[in-house]
Amino acid sequence: MTLAGRHVVLGVSGGIASYKACLLARRLTEAGASVEVVMTAAAAEFVRPVTFEALTGRPVVTSLWERGRALAHIGLARDPDLVIVAPATANLLARAAQGLADDLLTALLLARTGPVLVAPAMNDRMFSHPATEANLTTLRRRGWRVVGPDTGALAEGPSEKPGRMSEPETIFVEAERLLRGGGSAFAGRRVVVTAGPTREPLDPVRVITNRSSGRMGFALAEAAYARGADVLLVSGPTALPAPIGPTVERIETTEDLLHVVAREAPKTDCLIMAAAPADFRPARAAKQKRSRNGGATTLALSPTPDILSSTRAKRKRGGLVIGFAYETGNAVQRARTKLKDKGLDLIVFNRADDPEAGAEVETNRVMIISSDDATELPLLPKREVAERILDAAEGLL
Repeated sequence: MTLAGRHVVLGVSGGIASYKACLLARRLTEAGASVEVVMTAAAAEFVRPVTFEALTGRPVVTSLWERGRALAHIGLARDPDLVIVAPATANLLARAAQGLADDLLTALLLARTGPVLVAPAMNDRMFSHPATEANLTTLRRRGWRVVGPDTGALAEGPSEKPGRMSEPETIFVEAERLLRGGGSAFAGRRVVVTAGPTREPLDPVRVITNRSSGRMGFALAEAAYARGADVLLVSGPTALPAPIGPTVERIETTEDLLHVVAREAPKTDCLIMAAAPADFRPARAAKQKRSRNGGATTLALSPTPDILSSTRAKRKRGGLVIGFAYETGNAVQRARTKLKDKGLDLIVFNRADDPEAGAEVETNRVMIISSDDATELPLLPKREVAERILDAAEGLL
């Protein structure tokens, strides 16, 4: 629950995208946030307030004139950690930019001095109108953060221009980054995370690879982005969709990975090597597909480059480097040796023969090892493991 203890006000204005705000309210609540929903009268024409009350477990405020809530707009402006407006219609943006306070939502926005995250949603021509552009420019100058809008289907049909409200998960990711980034040592830092397997060609059809799914590296990239970092995720071939927020660069071979890490190491504050590059590659890749008609064959293998060792001299001075040791058996001492020999600040040891952890599953059981300490974690979802690894790293940044 990454937002446990956080107080969020979700303002909902009257557009068809109001239904997406229900999913956002649920997502924020599941992450542990205390969510209060403020709806305009127009929004209540699209989604009933009782829907949000059921999703958040809190009463919904809709009017300046509710009994006992005469100064609700002041408290709702002052108390929460973040105010989100989703959807933000063209009308709402215009009223907020002009400083109008003709309903509860615009009144609290006028009284608000803390962070505001706004997700515009409207017809594409309305969004591109100079008046809307000017209003958003005004609000950005006041410190508001804007997420989206996206291209895609609108209520009136398909569109290739921006206007569609960003998806609830995208808004959630940006909200989490605003809420967590300010107090994190990762805020503003350059973080590079490697993830997934590499593939070494045997011939134009076949490859040598391994079972890595990339989930651990993707979780680390997501968690670092949530803490305010500028994240590059370098991923080998995986079936995972690109995470929201981090920049993603795809690679294929261990040699490809070596080149990217060498390029990035001098400007990286924290390098997290969660990828599982192939340790061996065919000594000679065939230019044509090998046929099995010739019967048994012998394959000569050559070791691939040791990325962590080869880029050691190129690392940024004072930069943090985290490696992984994916081993069979109880090879903790091997992990400690790797920590020292490769000049790592932390190494994460997990066993390849644990069916509940490691590759191809969504959980992991690891030991986080430094030069003078070791912390063994229980079986956890990989995103939670990522958070624990970054907690350990924050103490070293």
